[in-house]
Amino acid sequence: MKLSTTLLLSTLTLATSAAFAAEPVIGLITKTDTNPFFVKMKEGAQAEAKKAGAKLMTAAGKKDGDTASQITALENMAAAGAKTILITSTGDAIIPTVKKVQAKGVQVIALDSPFEGADALFATDNYKAGVLIGQYAKAALGNKPAKIAMLDLFPGHPVGAQRHNGFMTGFGLKANDAKSNELSSTAETVCAGDTDGNQAKGQTAMENCLQKNPDINVVYTINEPAAAGAYNALKKAGKEKGVIIVSVDGGCQGIKDTAAGIITATSQQYPLKMASMGVAAGVEYAKSGKKASGYVDTGVTLIAAKAVAGVDSKDTKIGMDLCWGTK
Repeated sequence: MKLSTTLLLSTLTLATSAAFAAEPVIGLITKTDTNPFFVKMKEGAQAEAKKAGAKLMTAAGKKDGDTASQITALENMAAAGAKTILITSTGDAIIPTVKKVQAKGVQVIALDSPFEGADALFATDNYKAGVLIGQYAKAALGNKPAKIAMLDLFPGHPVGAQRHNGFMTGFGLKANDAKSNELSSTAETVCAGDTDGNQAKGQTAMENCLQKNPDINVVYTINEPAAAGAYNALKKAGKEKGVIIVSVDGGCQGIKDTAAGIITATSQQYPLKMASMGVAAGVEYAKSGKKASGYVDTGVTLIAAKAVAGVDSKDTKIGMDLCWGTK
């Protein structure tokens, strides 16, 4: 399995530099290396590693769900001397390998996406992120009967389930709690589709939903690329006006889309903070042997172009100040 150039170069450096052994070695494995969320995560890790005098190794899957690449990266990083590996898991298939490297003394910290057996989790409260946009959508819709399209990630992923069920809870619908990986559904959720978190599949899922129910007035989306795809489908059908589209991410393009009215509101999360805190925990483990543990909430803020009564939100100017990606 081919790894990123950064990982290969880092591995070569480890093998050839005697001086390198004194530096804490930390690995970062993301779901992809193209999504701005993970690009910003990598930037945060690099900045913190430079500040702390640590060596950072990086790798990424080819797409969301590519556990094979993540497994290979875990094995290679552990073999190359990483004592802490930070990972945004693409699925539970990584767990046996995580246990193997942990048995060799490697600390494994989950970033963004929880999985069983991680030493610690630094992440957005994804259920809360869903609750915030659900509350906003309910208030913005008012007394109109809800006809909701749920544009999800893919089945069984904890982040997807937490955002989905959190949205429904915030909207006032019956839903599973934050511990469940099952997606809830009620009569108000007239359509659902998987998007893998990308724009093209988001557009296709929304087109399919409009065929099932052309009167959809609320669209939940797993992330902002899926939201942009949903808007494209609505606009193509001449139905974009009056439809509430809510999402989670807070990337700069997503905030721009919120300011432009493409997205109605979004829950902003902070990947740079996740990664920088993870690297700091890795350096601490290298120095003292003390592992990180438990869940650390890295924050979430509701961003909307228009405030609604009874729901606390920040405007898009604040969102742009805190966003990640290209401004």
